[in-house]
Amino acid sequence: MENIIEVKLTELHPFPNHPFQVREDDAMRETVESIREYGVMTPIIVRNREEGGYEIISGHRRKRACELAGIDSIPVIIRNLDYDSAVIAMVDSNIQREEILPSEKAVAYKMKLEAIKRQGERRDLTSRQLVEKLDAAESVGSELHESGRQVQRYIRLTELEPELQQMVDAGKMAFTPAVEISYLKPEEQRMLIDTIESEQASPSLSQAKRIKQMSREGRLNDDTMLAVMSEQKKPEKNEIVLPYDALMKYFPQNTTPHQMERMIYKLLESWQRKKQRQHGER
Repeated sequence: MENIIEVKLTELHPFPNHPFQVREDDAMRETVESIREYGVMTPIIVRNREEGGYEIISGHRRKRACELAGIDSIPVIIRNLDYDSAVIAMVDSNIQREEILPSEKAVAYKMKLEAIKRQGERRDLTSRQLVEKLDAAESVGSELHESGRQVQRYIRLTELEPELQQMVDAGKMAFTPAVEISYLKPEEQRMLIDTIESEQASPSLSQAKRIKQMSREGRLNDDTMLAVMSEQKKPEKNEIVLPYDALMKYFPQNTTPHQMERMIYKLLESWQRKKQRQHGER
């Protein structure tokens, strides 16, 4: 059993480079009202801080809610964790929140990946061999059942200029084109930002890939950028693409994509017949 103690809010400090925003939205207002009525039901998790006080691992939103509710202390559990273990615990305790922005997830995944790699380097030879066999990126995405490749795509967003990150967060630029754009040099990204503003349009995946290729070939400048971005985009196809990695957990290991498709259609047909029977019984 872990001991729970009451700690003054003034002794609590945010986790260094905490990637998750604490928003004062409707959910926060509901949390504030709940705390005013019932108190803090779940203690926050902290660790000792070298400079004094405690560093929050999980509970930044609850601390802020207490401040807004006019409460000056909060129940905490103190854990003895080194920095890398604390990073992993901090990311895992926040990553499944529904309102996480792509840029927040990108920074969180990067922090956790770097922590896992450092932990592997500090272990003995046998442990290092084990870590090297495991895909660190797969470990990072395990909480959300995301593949290592998808984790790496998210981490690419940390290479974007802040204005482009904001466009992705606001839904003004799609995720996949943004990953391609992240390979541009900073000055090329700023050139793209100016072009997006002048054309009032963000790049499609096809445009992003061509811009990236031009950058690699040393042909990207204001004129070539504008030529690509001023093209009329082809209308999007009315189709849904489901990631193979995400579907795998619902099917036997050796199921082929074609077999998956057939099974999905059969399940949908069965579901539709069930809905029709239920409708007829009313």
